[in-house]
Amino acid sequence: QVQFVESGGGLVQPGGSLRLSCTAPGFTSKRWNMAWYRQAAGNTREWVSTIRADGTTWYEDSVKGRFTISRDKVKDTMYLQMNSLKSEDTAVYYCKCANTYFCSTLPWGQGTQVTVSS
Repeated sequence: QVQFVESGGGLVQPGGSLRLSCTAPGFTSKRWNMAWYRQAAGNTREWVSTIRADGTTWYEDSVKGRFTISRDKVKDTMYLQMNSLKSEDTAVYYCKCANTYFCSTLPWGQGTQVTVSS
């Protein structure tokens, strides 16, 4: 079964940066649209950003200009570069393939915790 593995989270001060990574051993993610999501404590999971197989990207309005989604097709790894972090970015971040019924049936990974605090 496909398992998405997120890493790179941590504690950072406001204004700081982090880079998250996403892999899926055994799953050729470079052929799929891939997305980042996040879930803050007490909130529902929300979409953050998508990168299509052709490289086209989309961002949720609150992260535009601060976050950059990318992928390394050789390493078959997706990234989320997060700059100018704010306290409201604090959440568990998840990755998953996107935009198909098949992807919607796949389980979520463990996620990686991002905490923005002074």
